[in-house]
Amino acid sequence: MGSDKKRVSLVLGSGGAKGLAHIGVIRWLEENGFEIASVSGSSIGALVGGIYAAGKLGEFERWVRAITKADMVTLMDISWGRGGLIKGDKIINTLTDLVGDKTIEDLPVSFTAVATDIRGEREVWLNSGSLFQAIRASISLPMFFTPVQIDGLTLIDGGVLNPVPIAPTFGDKTDLTIAVNLGARVQEESSTPHKRISVEKDENPDLQNKIARFFKNFQKPEQEREERDWSASEIANQAFDAMQSTLARQKLAVYPPDMVVEIARNACGTLEFNRAAEMIDLGYQRAALCLKALKSVDAKTQGQHVIIPHGHEVY
Repeated sequence: MGSDKKRVSLVLGSGGAKGLAHIGVIRWLEENGFEIASVSGSSIGALVGGIYAAGKLGEFERWVRAITKADMVTLMDISWGRGGLIKGDKIINTLTDLVGDKTIEDLPVSFTAVATDIRGEREVWLNSGSLFQAIRASISLPMFFTPVQIDGLTLIDGGVLNPVPIAPTFGDKTDLTIAVNLGARVQEESSTPHKRISVEKDENPDLQNKIARFFKNFQKPEQEREERDWSASEIANQAFDAMQSTLARQKLAVYPPDMVVEIARNACGTLEFNRAAEMIDLGYQRAALCLKALKSVDAKTQGQHVIIPHGHEVY
């Protein structure tokens, strides 16, 4: 690339544990001379994007790479109310301890978390106030997390209405808008290994033995799954994935970004955060496949103004 970094508005989509691929996309952008000047995210996109905007993605990556199926049990604070299964306080408190108690206005990178106002049936852009309150609202997956009350609004997962929130970036004065869609069409498994990203690892055996029993209730072996009827939770997850995938296609068609990095919606399960290393590598690989076109265009034009075709995709 040229000597000047291209400034990017980065849009990070919703999709559960697949969203750990966002880390790999960010790593590729950083390594290849792009400056991320703005981040807009829904659900897991808001979580990863907010932590990146706070300058703490390295700490979060090391933490999430250490997670196994057993690790999440101690973070699951059961809600005895009717709004959802998990209160989410332990998760947010853990992340706050890791990242710090931040205010969105004070972040070095512009950030917007998108949530859904369930009563008003509209999306809400959270770009001020407590960072982790905004993230907690944006990740409030229906039936799983309890809703969040902010300024009199009852807020749930941003992916319910906008799984790829491009509109908040419209006012950005950046060179490119790059979106990461976690709801791309189903792909067959590839025999090509993902590029491995080396990261300094904090060894913490206490994070290794806490969550398996919880996840066994959600995810059964493939053979057993084929031999029985789908559970209510599986039906709900599949329905939500299908809804988000459809909405994502519509949003990308109406508001096409300059480039799209596509992650197949079957890349991993919604709750498979124990596959962090695999998803991070997948995001890096997909970014390399899609965004290398930007480097090629830049090299050929040698500083001339070029319009990148909207909605460029790689599957």
